[in-house]
Amino acid sequence: MHHLEDYRKIAGDEAISAIYKEARRLYGRRILHINSTYYGGGVAEILSSLVPLMNNVGIEADWRILHGTPDLFTITKKFHNALQGDSINLTEIKKQLYVGTNEAFSTYCHIDADCVFVHDPQPLPVIKFYKKRQPWVWRCHIDLTNPNKKLWEFLKGFILRYDMVIFSSEKYKKEDLPVEQRVIYPSIDPLSLKNKELSEKDILKYVKKAGIPSDKPVITQVSRMDPWKDPEGLLEVFKYVKEKVDCRMVYCYDVALDDPEGVEIYSKVYRKAKKFVEKGDVIFVVGKHQILVNAIQRFSTVLVQNSIREGFCLAITEALWKGKPVVATNVGGIPLQIKDGENGFLVEPGNREQFADRIIKILEDPSIGHELGKKAREVVRERFLITRTLLDYLHILNLLI
Repeated sequence: MHHLEDYRKIAGDEAISAIYKEARRLYGRRILHINSTYYGGGVAEILSSLVPLMNNVGIEADWRILHGTPDLFTITKKFHNALQGDSINLTEIKKQLYVGTNEAFSTYCHIDADCVFVHDPQPLPVIKFYKKRQPWVWRCHIDLTNPNKKLWEFLKGFILRYDMVIFSSEKYKKEDLPVEQRVIYPSIDPLSLKNKELSEKDILKYVKKAGIPSDKPVITQVSRMDPWKDPEGLLEVFKYVKEKVDCRMVYCYDVALDDPEGVEIYSKVYRKAKKFVEKGDVIFVVGKHQILVNAIQRFSTVLVQNSIREGFCLAITEALWKGKPVVATNVGGIPLQIKDGENGFLVEPGNREQFADRIIKILEDPSIGHELGKKAREVVRERFLITRTLLDYLHILNLLI
């Protein structure tokens, strides 16, 4: 477990001092976070660092996980997709299972806290089943630019009970939601196993174990196997790149506990990539632990993100922190992190030839990647570290309690 002072050399004295000052009025206050999984995805990673740091500065912070069945997570994944613009058949059975699971959870999740943070749609309705004695905040990590209208109206009935909603970008705020709305950018923990510095020896050891040869440049996408990450489209991009530069591509993927779609998407992409897999030019690696992902990111020549939609995309933040050249689509929270041509390259989604061209540019001239990478790390240091997120949450708590 890390303590706040461990971040001093990275975040700087002013950032650490500001956190201690903001925490003064909150000593002993009880804070509860609720989400749907303890592992897999950015929310769990943020909470695994944020909750211990809250405790470290004098708050009594707790973290509970919604207990759901595979049926529930199939439904909530459909909700997730629909909130990002997909269609959905919103039946009464889906609504009943969704709400009923949260009601059941409320019977054994006893809340004795001064403020409650509920993360994402899965546990959103749980507020309905408590006598409200404290402020409740809904923290939405999803791109809500164009949500399915029918689903949005259904979920809004629960959101109206909350005292505040926190989004990951100003552009996700909703004019039709008469609840106070604020923005907190997600962040990474630079001292976590996924982001800490690794020796060259350790990097090569983990990469070798993953079956990734070192004879060619490597392009890597780290993400869930999710349709919004467009792994199929990335394969088409790779085909363009491969025609110009002899390289290989790695899908470093993960399957979260609350994402039942992952195995299906993986199978589909693997079938389409099979001829490249047989030649050793496309490699699938399960990012089963954080040091492995860290090593692969540091080993890769170019890190990419071919998303169609994104809430924020911490995989980009991780890549930038490691000083790697990044090529990504101009969606969601990605342009908050990358300024095109300055600390990475941005491409409009669906423009596969341009995406490939940017990758080729870096592969053919490593000095370009080096310059992008130097600036990339500083952007994260200034704006997207867990210490800044902690300060933002403390500020919100001081407003509410």
